[in-house]
Amino acid sequence: MSTLLRLATAGSVDDGKSTLVGRLLHDCKAILADQIAHVQTVTAQRAGARGDGTDFDFALLTDGLRAEREQGITIDVAYRYFATEKRSFILADCPGHVQYTRNTVTGASTADVVIILVDARHGVLEQTRRHLAVAGLLRVPHVVLAVNKIDLVGYDEAVYQGIAKDVSELADQLGIADVQAIPVSALVGDNVVDRSAATSWYEGPTLLQFLESASGRSDASARPLRFPVQYVIRPQTDNEYRDYRGYTGTVASGTVSVGDKVIVLPAGRRTTVAGIDRAVISATSTAVAERPSAVAGEAVTVRLADDIDVARGSVIVSADSSPGTRRELSATLCWLSDRPLTVGARLLIKHTTTTAQAIVTKITGALDVSGTGTLDILPATELDLNDIGKVQLKIAAPLAADPYSSNNTTGSFLLIDAHDGWTLAAGMIDDEEGELL
Repeated sequence: MSTLLRLATAGSVDDGKSTLVGRLLHDCKAILADQIAHVQTVTAQRAGARGDGTDFDFALLTDGLRAEREQGITIDVAYRYFATEKRSFILADCPGHVQYTRNTVTGASTADVVIILVDARHGVLEQTRRHLAVAGLLRVPHVVLAVNKIDLVGYDEAVYQGIAKDVSELADQLGIADVQAIPVSALVGDNVVDRSAATSWYEGPTLLQFLESASGRSDASARPLRFPVQYVIRPQTDNEYRDYRGYTGTVASGTVSVGDKVIVLPAGRRTTVAGIDRAVISATSTAVAERPSAVAGEAVTVRLADDIDVARGSVIVSADSSPGTRRELSATLCWLSDRPLTVGARLLIKHTTTTAQAIVTKITGALDVSGTGTLDILPATELDLNDIGKVQLKIAAPLAADPYSSNNTTGSFLLIDAHDGWTLAAGMIDDEEGELL
């Protein structure tokens, strides 16, 4: 089990995400004394203005933007780093408002665990369904259903079981394999770090116990080699490096070793890895060290045995597991723009280190996440803000692409407005059967 766990929160507005995160950090003793003192001061000032006796506003530990504090909502993704005796965590506190669903997609894209909060008084809402769909779409390994504010329904087990059943049924439809429901009160602290005597009927783990034992995403090093080239190094000097030619980038998946037989896509040329270099940086100098191999996540320079055509956007892959190239894609999109997507739209696609022109040739449909919806793909002629839909794209340049289900790096992409550079959509490439959700 990896000692580092990436987690993200999601849920509807006012479900208590920031309060839960603040409580978790506070009870794990991951907050500095001066920050606690500041929150106590602000809380006291607000309590006086409201005339209540609130002692500590845990949400203030994460809502850092002035607009967030003034409106009482989370707007941007707030990242926090903390650790316990058992492991370290990177936490992304995502917005709940539907307007900021795009931020939730960003926060959940690399998460090992997504904590989806549901207000015990309100049950499953449309935004809950949307966030569950995003978690399923992004293949997040674990989902925690935090049934929050359980104290406000008198710690009623039947309320908890009803919400857990509703979410379990939705998770089955979305292909989410692991859902752990936990009754919590972020404000009081029930079952966040310490077990609550008020929920004696609940026998599962506390939130922290689950997080400390959860596994991360599958090891990218175990997948086939994918090495997108970012830059070609060819020194223009008359010294010992004048014949040097190297290709820099980050190993997206797999392992690359000296002597490996590889294919350079999209050209399809076969060659062998002649050397692997990595910069060694110290306080006084930078040197280059040769390496026998490199694994996923490492930034290196690869030298090849043959002088072939390689440029930014090329992908070096294992000779025995090449994905080939595609000029047409069937994909699932999270549409993030206020401007609707229509058939015939001309956009830019950003896939690994390649940027190319693309055209939308078909919109198959959009996921129904309404309160009475069945989570089916319904026919649609366009995608609106925050829609999750299926489309077909034609690409001007061949892409070395995998299905997202087998490789989340080479199986994902962004759609960009060619005129203003705004990101319009996050996309996941469907498998051969056209299935992702």
